[in-house]
Formats: sequence, C-alpha cells, structure tokens
Amino acid sequence: MHAAIAGAGIMGRLLAWRLLRAGWRVSLFDRDPPEGGGAAAYTAAGMLAPWAEVESAEEAIHRLGLRALALWPELLAELGTDGDFHQRGSLVVAHAGDRADYRRFASLLAARLPGAEHCRALDGAALAALEPALAERFGEALHLPGEAWLDPLVVMSALARALRASGAVWRRAEVSRVGVGFVEAGGIRYGCDWAFDCRGLGARGEVPGLRGVRGEVIRLHAPEVELCHMVRLMHPRYRLYVVPRRGRDFVIGATQIESDDPGPITVRSALELLSALYSLHPGFAEARVTATAANCRPAFADNLPRLLAVPGLLRINGLFRHGFLLAPALAEAALARIAGAASRCEALFFEEVPA
Repeated sequence: MHAAIAGAGIMGRLLAWRLLRAGWRVSLFDRDPPEGGGAAAYTAAGMLAPWAEVESAEEAIHRLGLRALALWPELLAELGTDGDFHQRGSLVVAHAGDRADYRRFASLLAARLPGAEHCRALDGAALAALEPALAERFGEALHLPGEAWLDPLVVMSALARALRASGAVWRRAEVSRVGVGFVEAGGIRYGCDWAFDCRGLGARGEVPGLRGVRGEVIRLHAPEVELCHMVRLMHPRYRLYVVPRRGRDFVIGATQIESDDPGPITVRSALELLSALYSLHPGFAEARVTATAANCRPAFADNLPRLLAVPGLLRINGLFRHGFLLAPALAEAALARIAGAASRCEALFFEEVPA
C-alpha cells in the first residue's frame, strides 16, 4: 500500500513513521526541506502536560494526551534518540497578587482529577527540597509529577533521518490539493492508495472552519539558573511556561493570540514574557536571549482536533497547541481507522465527510 502525506510537521512525520513501520510505502510532500521550515512544530516548547491542560481543555484532550505520553518513550527508542525527553513533572507557582488564580487552578484540578497521585500541594520546605531554585521567591507550589517534555527540534530532526533511512520519498513541493487517492504538488498529480492531509493552516482551502492562533516563544541561555522541572507561573493574562533544555538553555512562552500573522514577536509579548521570567528567578536577569520565534497553530472553533475520513482520504487537523501532546495517539488512531479497527479516539474526533 502506498501512502501520500501532505504536510511534514510533527503530525505528518509521525504518521509517516507509523505507516513505514506497518509496511507501507510512504511519500511526503512539503514545501520545506526535511531539516527545517515554517511548521508550527519548530516553535513548539514540547510540553507533554495532560494534567495541566485539564484547566482549559476538554477531558478528551486529557485522555488522548495520556495515551500519547505513554507512546513517546517507545517512539523515541525506535527513532534512536532520547529526544531530550524528561518525565520529571511540572511545578505551578504564583506570586502573592495572583494567588486567587493559583487557588482556582488547584481547585479545578482537584475536582476534575481526584486522586493525590496526579497533583501534590507542596509547602515551602517541600518545594525547596524538590526545586531549590524556586524556594527563594515562592512559599508553595503544585507538583504534577507525571508530566514530561521533549525537544521538538531534536525530535523533528530524528524523524527526518529515520524516515529517509527507512525509504520514505520526500518531495519538496507546494501542495495545491489533496483528494481521494491523490496529492497534487508542484503542478503534478501523484496517485496513491491513501492520501493523508496534515497541512495545518495550509489546508484551509479544503478544510472549512480552520483559524490561526498565534504563539510566541523566547529561547535563552541562563548559566545562573538550574531548573529540573517544567514551571508554570500564574499571570493575569496567561500562564507563563519555562521548559528546561540541555546546557542551561530554556524555552519560555505562553502567548495565545487570535491571529494568523506569523511575523516576529511583538514588543509587548517580549516585555511581558521576560518581565514575568525575571520575577521567577533573579538569575534570569543575566540570561542571554538566543532566539525569538512566532508561529500560527491550526485550530477549529472548539480547539479540538478533527480526523475527517472518507475511504482513500484522511485529513488530520486542528491540533491547536497540543501538537506534540496528541500527535502519537492521533497517528495510532489513523492507522486503526484505515485498518478497519476501532480506536480509543474513534468517538472523539473522527468525522465522516464527503469526498
């Protein structure tokens, strides 16, 4: 069986890998080279945080995120990389002025996810023992021990190498149309047994209801800061996240703007993110900004993904800010669907649509 996949972001690459492992021939179509490009995956922080998402996302996102979190270590082992994957959990903290939001967040998690194993309240002494770098400015925290993170740049690169080494054909061309049993790219129609449309916002002409949601991140090097956990800081406008990388590098972000403008980060966002970061730890004052980035993530009105199916064509879209959290489970569900089997997200996100 031959699969033609339009779009080589994290969803397209993971789907291609699963199909290759199942014995398919795979062709990938994308305007960007395998080593980089404009996919939203390249500006993602790589958080695998299904518990923290319970505050603002549907329960289905949480359940599917748990499945994907379980799949990631196996996938990384297959790809021959550690992916800079860590499952040390995340910490949620707040300054005094934002304590009401902190309490509300804790209450929501306790109500929706009963059980002490999912979320632990730490006093000052427990926080100092777990993450000493935060103890100077915070007297309490919530610990979500099951959460994890990875480095999207490492994972995307490992997938590109593994796909080419396993025989995937990579066609660098602009995709103009995807239909039952074909992909049109660069003015040529390529036939296949199944076509998969994973183009994100590139599919807006054929997938109604998509919108862009802008996100901005800052990458920096902070030799005076050592964090062993992901950190979420309560903020009046958003949840600042700090994700550690190797060598005391960090990724910070949180902005979620209703816009499809992929232009550079704005002054307002940069000021708010960096000011909040400095309030987290004084060592960030001397950190060096190494890069800034902005991108637009594809989303539907309800911020839930869709798998739009018809024999010979499957469109996967609307992953919003949950690309790395959901992609492994959605790829698993897609393979189950084309094999005629049920999957755990069958009733959640699949829709039968006209060809």
